[in-house]
Amino acid sequence: MREENVVIVGAGPAGLTAAIYAGRAGLSPLVIERLQPGGMMASTDLIENYPGFEAGVTGMELGTKMHQQAERFGARFEFGEVHGLDIVGDRKLLRTDLGEVNTRALIAASGTGHRLLGIPGEREFFGRGVSTCGTCDGPLYKGKTAGVVGGGNSAAQEAMFVARFAKKVYLLHRRDALRADKVLADRLLATPNIEIVWSTIPLAITGDAHGVNGMRVQNKKTGEERTIAVDGFFIFIGLIPNTRWLGDAVKLSAEGFVTTDPDLRTSVPGLFAAGDVVDKEFRQITTAVADGARAARMAERFLDQY
Repeated sequence: MREENVVIVGAGPAGLTAAIYAGRAGLSPLVIERLQPGGMMASTDLIENYPGFEAGVTGMELGTKMHQQAERFGARFEFGEVHGLDIVGDRKLLRTDLGEVNTRALIAASGTGHRLLGIPGEREFFGRGVSTCGTCDGPLYKGKTAGVVGGGNSAAQEAMFVARFAKKVYLLHRRDALRADKVLADRLLATPNIEIVWSTIPLAITGDAHGVNGMRVQNKKTGEERTIAVDGFFIFIGLIPNTRWLGDAVKLSAEGFVTTDPDLRTSVPGLFAAGDVVDKEFRQITTAVADGARAARMAERFLDQY
């Protein structure tokens, strides 16, 4: 069984930042990632709101730079999946594709997955007109038309953000009343360039070599189908936290996110959480980076006790 000082699960912006800070502290952290450095960020075509990149940066490029910086400070990366966690005394035993890994300090930065629709064109055009982040990609639709699907708070907030730039936003909602809080719903209804398409579901996303050009929709009450021309399509039907590997080892929220104190301590001493996997309000690259830095420093303090 392998023994490690610090293990970080996930190499999104939170995990990569934690790796940088833990590496600089001389802890030689092991980062386990199942996909690629950058996590969900790596699939973002253009990031315009990350400080220091005035002209914007691709998610892949930013993830690569963070990865290289972490390696320069001594972080080690291995690619595989974590399947489970056992707490034995003050040790955290990870069951992974790489074998069993034992550590005193563990940082869960495994992020989330966006709940998707499962319709034709969704994955084909992801990153080329299909997005799950209005705050990230809304400014790309200045003077264009966008479609949004969802009816909760996230959908309302993101649709209004996209509407700051787009000339027209169609919001598809499967019901005839929004699930969003009244204050948000009222603001949404008062936004002049947002048209709510009630009782309607998307059937397919259409496009060509240039990206998305339309959405095929169906009215649930009448069964009528039609195609609405759009330049982009945003999906806001919820997030799925990647916490299955934690099992019942730590306290989770009702939605499955990791609950922490302000210093990102979980219910298990020596186990910290950072980034989108945490039960919190804002999920941005910048907030994930801040979480990663704090979690690494708290892990360092925890290890100093021994």
